[in-house]
Amino acid sequence: MFQAFLIKYAEIAIKGKNRNLFEDALLKRIRKALKEVDGSFIVSKTRGRVHVEAEGDFDYDGALEALKKVFGITSICPVVVLEDKGFDDLSERVMEYIDRQYPDKNFSFKVNARRARKNYPMESMEINAEMGGRILERFPEMRVDVRDPEVKINIEIREEIYLYSITIPGAGGMPIGTGGKAMLLLSGGIDSPVAGYMIAKRGVVLNAVYFHAPPYTSERAKQKVVDLAAIVSGFAGTIWLHVVNFTEIQKYIYDKCPHDELTIIMRRYMMRIAERIALQTDCQALITGESIGQVASQTMASLTVTNEVVEEIPVFRPLIGFDKQDIVEISEKIGTFETSILPFEDCCTIWVAKHPVTKPSAKRIRKHEEFLANEIDRMIDTAVDGRELWKVEEHESIRVTETDSEE
Repeated sequence: MFQAFLIKYAEIAIKGKNRNLFEDALLKRIRKALKEVDGSFIVSKTRGRVHVEAEGDFDYDGALEALKKVFGITSICPVVVLEDKGFDDLSERVMEYIDRQYPDKNFSFKVNARRARKNYPMESMEINAEMGGRILERFPEMRVDVRDPEVKINIEIREEIYLYSITIPGAGGMPIGTGGKAMLLLSGGIDSPVAGYMIAKRGVVLNAVYFHAPPYTSERAKQKVVDLAAIVSGFAGTIWLHVVNFTEIQKYIYDKCPHDELTIIMRRYMMRIAERIALQTDCQALITGESIGQVASQTMASLTVTNEVVEEIPVFRPLIGFDKQDIVEISEKIGTFETSILPFEDCCTIWVAKHPVTKPSAKRIRKHEEFLANEIDRMIDTAVDGRELWKVEEHESIRVTETDSEE
């Protein structure tokens, strides 16, 4: 029945002179999303609307699911596209649409006509009144409710006529590529994939870094993180994932530093390494999944001490005020939860002190980091230079060499 979708957006419409840039970014993301769907599609725009029209047979459900993951779309309306053959023909097509779409006619409705083509012989209010009357005459069990109808019959008069009554919520946010580029510290837990999703929703391109600690963390733990990145990439587009071997650094910190400060000091070195890779790859910020008070390393004092080592770019924490249940609900919505709870430990859960410090002193931490001075710079260089690089996409993830990177 449906051969097209009418795509609506909200925030893009208030971008003034830059609006075309945001619209073009949205069209680019839609076209890329639909490449994985069976069928051929024409994606075009008119003022305030984006149109997706299928050329011939296509996978309707697949197209709809792909569009629901495109940031920037607020709603998706499956439409019937009609030629303008006069009002009587339009009226008949509307009756056929209602009859096929709504076998049970016991509902309230409203006709909402929008006359974008001003040479159409009837004004919007005339179309509403006349079409509403004909619907009641054909289907007397239906009833008009102009304030709160159960079904809104939308008729948009353009060069062609668009008829629709279904509105499916989109992902919202802004199109990927319009908000800069950031480096996500990605673990195998629940929080960091959600943090990546939240930042990508604002149009930010994501890279990611994962700290791997073999043999204490398994290859399956690394694959779990690749899988999480792939799920997030369904919304965020291609993610370049940097896998850093953290074992030598982690053992060195364990041997040299007070054990109640292990988590904070390890976290500081993760942030240093993440910033270095971010600067090498033109990222403008670091992203973490931290939330105030969730664990010892996420107290106000701990976050302050952790932040201290990131010198050139900001650290964004989109989940900072979220309850754990809030984060879990988003992870379930975007499809990362079941993967996140698989029982494969990451390096953040290894060598955790029984009683970690919750109010660390930056001065004391800096003093204890001096114990690492003989080897830590060499270790960081080795870890950064020897990292693995993965090109992660929703349907395929491949390990590549640095020269293959499109960064």
